[in-house]
Amino acid sequence: MGPDMAMDFRTKPDRTFNSILITGIAISCFYWVCESFMFFFMAPEANFIQHLLGPDMFNTFTRLLVLCLFAIFGSHIQYTINKEREADEALRESAAKYRTILESIEEGYFETDLLGNLTFSSRPLRRMLGYDADELLHLNTRDFMTPETAAAAESILDRLQKTGEPAAISDYVVIQKDGTQKHLELSISLMLDQTGQTAGFRGVLRDVTERRLAEEEKKKLEAQLQHAQKMEAIGTLAGGIAHDFNNILMGIQGNASLLEMRLDSGHPGREKTKNIEKYVESGTELSRQLLGFARRGKYNVKASDINDIIEKTSSMFARTKKEVRVHHQLAKGGWTVEVDRGQIEQVLLNLYVNAWQAMTDGGDLYLVTENVNLDDNYARTYNMSAGRYVKVTVTDTGAGIAKKDIGRIFEPFFTTKAMGRGTGLGLASVYGIIKSHGGHINVYSEVGRGTTFNFYLPASTQPAAAIPKPEAGVIRKGQETVLLVDDEEMIISVGCELLRELGYTVIPARSGQEALEIYSDRQSDIDIVVMDMIMPGMGGGETFDRLKRIHPGVKVLLSSGYSINGQASRIMERGCDGFIQKPFNLEQLSMKMREILDKKG
Repeated sequence: MGPDMAMDFRTKPDRTFNSILITGIAISCFYWVCESFMFFFMAPEANFIQHLLGPDMFNTFTRLLVLCLFAIFGSHIQYTINKEREADEALRESAAKYRTILESIEEGYFETDLLGNLTFSSRPLRRMLGYDADELLHLNTRDFMTPETAAAAESILDRLQKTGEPAAISDYVVIQKDGTQKHLELSISLMLDQTGQTAGFRGVLRDVTERRLAEEEKKKLEAQLQHAQKMEAIGTLAGGIAHDFNNILMGIQGNASLLEMRLDSGHPGREKTKNIEKYVESGTELSRQLLGFARRGKYNVKASDINDIIEKTSSMFARTKKEVRVHHQLAKGGWTVEVDRGQIEQVLLNLYVNAWQAMTDGGDLYLVTENVNLDDNYARTYNMSAGRYVKVTVTDTGAGIAKKDIGRIFEPFFTTKAMGRGTGLGLASVYGIIKSHGGHINVYSEVGRGTTFNFYLPASTQPAAAIPKPEAGVIRKGQETVLLVDDEEMIISVGCELLRELGYTVIPARSGQEALEIYSDRQSDIDIVVMDMIMPGMGGGETFDRLKRIHPGVKVLLSSGYSINGQASRIMERGCDGFIQKPFNLEQLSMKMREILDKKG
């Protein structure tokens, strides 16, 4: 409607209503003139003016009274019509304003009858649901509700009709025209007719789909953070336990080595010492798994071909577990990875064994590798750096993992296996080793449909390093003087005996401070320092730095129940000559001592 037409629409009623008064006055005047003519013809002796004014004062007063009555009556009609017109215009303006508000806000508005049939819907609501106005007017609210939402809504509406109090549904899931779902918030109240009886319902809907997705993502990230913090705390505890356990194993191993050295070759006790060493090795494997979970197991990192590691470990596994069929799909031209080969072999073998135990009647094991580039969004979710990774997938066709257990499978000592089938440390160490390499591991499983593990390792630009051949074990003796530093009396005792058995002169020190005092006084006599890394007060790192200030050329062999990563690796980077992990036997100690002492310079 143009502005001229709008102006005509407003002025036309004014002209019409104003003419009512004029018409009333005109009718009264016409009546007056006609009556005057009638009197004139009935009484021709009087002139027309006399009859027009009235033949007498009474008639004149009557004419004037009628004229006033017509004027008052016409004015009252005009006033009444003007008021009704103003009320209609105010109502139209209010309705237009009400409709404008409903159409401009983000929330959707609707009205229904008592059966839920839609009688009105706003444009935002139609946009939310994907329907046009005509389509919605032929629908019932149940037509776009999920069964769960319909049940909740029915309960709310029953309560609303009984109490009359407005109600709300915080998660009102609806199905759009295209079949997708939206999460809405609903506020609903009763509509009453003119008699105060319930006529239907009116409601306001707010689209909270994006907010709910954001909240779910936030909860997911919080759960991942809490899980990572929990695993970090458990890892710290596990690492401390493994360190102390290795110190105990060191005492057992050292005494077994000394006993074996001092017994004749035919003595029956030598067999027992061999058994003790086997048990120590089993305990060492257990502590190695704990250290792996604690991310303290990486100590020999080199660029490696992951496909080569997979082929060799799976070949060895397939020879011993012939009921499992192994399938390879290894990427050609796969990127190398900077890893501790022994630790990654442990990861793969743990995953193979888990798969075998899940396939009690045999099955298929699928091993897949691929080169991938992870973007910031994916990497940030798992506390990784974006970039190039090698993805390894291990899939079995076994029994699968229950949903209630899948969130705990990487926790140490958690296992669903029968007694004797596992300690619950295998997957815990897998998790720790992958994390220590800057990677990530996840799992997907369905009961009865198998399990898939995916782990990612950062790709390297270096070519794969050659694998060194193991040296034949021999015991090499010496005559040098050794400063042995350890806060554990058991380690001091067995360490002194082992070194003396190898021909060395040993000076014990039970703290870092004592070691510095002895070395300051006798540095010319001391050829090498064998030092523990973890000591109360002054630790191995500080002791090493102060020894280097006393004599920059000091030779130091670092020893620890932890593997060489973290603090130990930083000490090695500062010039430490070697590292040996507890528990070690006489042969390992002798080889490491000679390796450092025979080094020129």
